[in-house]
Amino acid sequence: MAGFVSNLLILLLLFQNICLGFRSPLSVFKRYKDISTSLPNECFGRDQPVISFGLSDFALDIRMPAVTPKQSDTYLCMSVPLPVDDEAYVVDFKPHASMDTVHHMLLFGCNEPSSTENYWDCDEGTCKDKSNILYAWARNAPPTRLPKGVGFRVGGETGSRYFVLQVHYGDVSAFRDKHKDCSGVTLHLTHQKQPLIAGMYLMMSVNTVIPPGKKVVDADIACHYKRSPMHLFAYRVHTHRLGKVVSGYRVRNGQWTLIGRQSPQLPQAFYPVKYPVDISYDDILAARCVFSGEGRTTETHIGGTANDEMCNFYIMYYMEAKHAVSYMTCTQNTNPEMFRNIPQEANIPIPVKSDVMKMMHGHHEDFHIEEAVEWTGLDLKLGQVSGLALDPENNLVVFHRGDHVWDENSFDSKFVYQQRGLGPIEQNTIIVLNPSNAKLLHSTGKSLFYLPHGLSVDKNGNYWVTDVALHQVFKLGTKDKEPLLTLGVPLQPGSDKNHFCQPTDVAVDPITGSIYVSDGYCNSRIIQFSPNGLYVMQWGEETSLGRSGPGQFRIPHSLALIPDLSQLCVADRENGRIQCFKLETGEFTREIKHKAFGRELFAVSYVPGGLLFAVNGMPYPGEAESVKGFVMNFSTGEIIDTFIPLRKSFEMPHDIVASEDRTVFVGDVRAKAVWKFASVEKMEHRSVKKAGIEVQETKESETIAETRLKNKPESRDPLKNMDKQHLVQQASSTGVSFVLITTLLIIPVVILLVILVFIRWRKPTVYGGNSEGERKLDSSSGRILGRLRGKGGGGINLGNFFASHKGYSRKGFDRLSTEGSDQEKDEDDGTDSEEECSASPLPPAPSSS
Repeated sequence: MAGFVSNLLILLLLFQNICLGFRSPLSVFKRYKDISTSLPNECFGRDQPVISFGLSDFALDIRMPAVTPKQSDTYLCMSVPLPVDDEAYVVDFKPHASMDTVHHMLLFGCNEPSSTENYWDCDEGTCKDKSNILYAWARNAPPTRLPKGVGFRVGGETGSRYFVLQVHYGDVSAFRDKHKDCSGVTLHLTHQKQPLIAGMYLMMSVNTVIPPGKKVVDADIACHYKRSPMHLFAYRVHTHRLGKVVSGYRVRNGQWTLIGRQSPQLPQAFYPVKYPVDISYDDILAARCVFSGEGRTTETHIGGTANDEMCNFYIMYYMEAKHAVSYMTCTQNTNPEMFRNIPQEANIPIPVKSDVMKMMHGHHEDFHIEEAVEWTGLDLKLGQVSGLALDPENNLVVFHRGDHVWDENSFDSKFVYQQRGLGPIEQNTIIVLNPSNAKLLHSTGKSLFYLPHGLSVDKNGNYWVTDVALHQVFKLGTKDKEPLLTLGVPLQPGSDKNHFCQPTDVAVDPITGSIYVSDGYCNSRIIQFSPNGLYVMQWGEETSLGRSGPGQFRIPHSLALIPDLSQLCVADRENGRIQCFKLETGEFTREIKHKAFGRELFAVSYVPGGLLFAVNGMPYPGEAESVKGFVMNFSTGEIIDTFIPLRKSFEMPHDIVASEDRTVFVGDVRAKAVWKFASVEKMEHRSVKKAGIEVQETKESETIAETRLKNKPESRDPLKNMDKQHLVQQASSTGVSFVLITTLLIIPVVILLVILVFIRWRKPTVYGGNSEGERKLDSSSGRILGRLRGKGGGGINLGNFFASHKGYSRKGFDRLSTEGSDQEKDEDDGTDSEEECSASPLPPAPSSS
């Protein structure tokens, strides 16, 4: 009996060592998890930055830690250590960002980040040592996948030990609601040694100048290649809004071979090289960016600001591991004469289709605008609501008429105001409301106006208003009781450079400060003034009988600026259409008109990202078109959605304003009310759009594994003779699946029972028989842990390099950025719109409002 007990104890000890041998793959990352910071819950549902796919593969989440940039063109950086000591390979990148909030992202590899903070301003730099660009994203680009057997080498003795994420937030207006952003990228890494090492070759111009108004400007780059052979498999182009096409070539013995050619206005992904291209010693790598300076009034230089340009051609390549170089650059043009023979295709712009533009900007028809019934602002006691705007803090600004009313007794036949005896409105006519709960935040405008009409707010928070009784335009500070600037002569209608006649709206260009006034009920023109109020020019004329041509108006009633496209759109009220014009010249560019508008279109609002919002007027007797709000794709002019109130009804919706998150406010001059609307998508998944994160975050790691299996690039060159390798499927979120645990528990029990039966039958002794096997198991499990630190690889510090370049614009490159800071998400084109109805007969005389 004693022998049986001894045998049992030894077997139990053996069972314990067997179980210890099957350690969870997540134990590899124990030290990393001890020092890492959990990701904020408001960003996504899990706080596990490392997810195992098995014993060799794992995913690493690199995300901004719930940041809110305070100003436009902010570059923020954060770092993540490589969670293992041993050499690993990055084989997949999956971005988590939206161009609604993020202009671009860059991922660097290095050994010493510039800061140890949770995140920091990239003005401090990205890395203290040399850094390599591993990945770049912009314009809603899809994931980038590497060919099988190819990876970016990190960790170990020569690879980078840290990843540094740089995120450029272009337009801070996307953060008016103070939401938190967690944009970033998920990396798929493997410990399986990759025979081919990936790298990045960056070609960029540093001294191109684009003259104003010049139609075609070429930026050429060329360098001789002086290293071991490399094989190109992907490329990416980047410019700002003036770029038309970017092309890259290999030049060998005078022969030009295309690497890649693409429009920089399309999603800026890494596109696969269509045909295999290898680069040998003494080949020439050449690239050309084609720009147009049309619409600019000053020279455009290379740099990182909203008004600068860039010319970048990225190339992903692979080399044999023994010769691998992780990063190379070319910023010269060693042979300008050579470009006389560049293929003609390099000079031909690539058209961007409207459906691709919609996809790029995220304008899918999967949302619907509905009234926000919790909004209490509908119950406010207001006068006739004539104007709405959003201030820089995204608060709602309302312009109303207090106890004054515009009716048939307000003006005589010469448009002179007849009720001056009433005096100015004694109530505050400008009120500022919290957009969430309608709480009053501020009010002003008492004893200044007689009949308020149009309202806008400039980038500095100043109020710009029109008064149809005074025939004037005013600029008001938020705390000033007297106007900062006044245009027009009080109570005197006119049509010269110094007079208005019932001006309807005013808009201020945030870039140039130019002032645009729609004038108005008795004039049919748009007038441009300098920022100081000096007359510059005007355009427009009264509509001809029987037809309404370009630039002809019947009450230009509302203005919407599209600053990044240098356009001004006008709600041509009694013609029931929207007309758009070039800001610099007043040249007509397009018309948007739909039968659903009916005869009147009162107001229009534009939000960055390419959406137009509008409201029409009540139908005339016998007409079917109802009064409603419209959502349109600016690029195509098509109607995406329509909306109406659930509480009360529109009577004469007079103005509309919308924000980038599709929150819409409509002011009604007859109902004396303000409605709030929001998209169903926004109400249900608000954090999804704002944080640039997919809805199904919990399925993220599964998606990475699936895409690696489903999307296998064609093999070529050294890849052809490689044996097929199998990826290990992802384990559950706990690191070891239920099936595996169950199996590990059952097998030793079965073995134990078999051995017990055998002992009872044979009764031999087995003391000490398993010591060697136990030592092997312990050794095997110990090797999984590895070291946490190693020596880093080389590269070039782009920020310092370009910042020191003579004549180069430092801003942006002080942040170690290779990309710009213009708002690429706003760059919809100005193609002709759909026109669904012909000119209608002249309606009865318009009603006053």
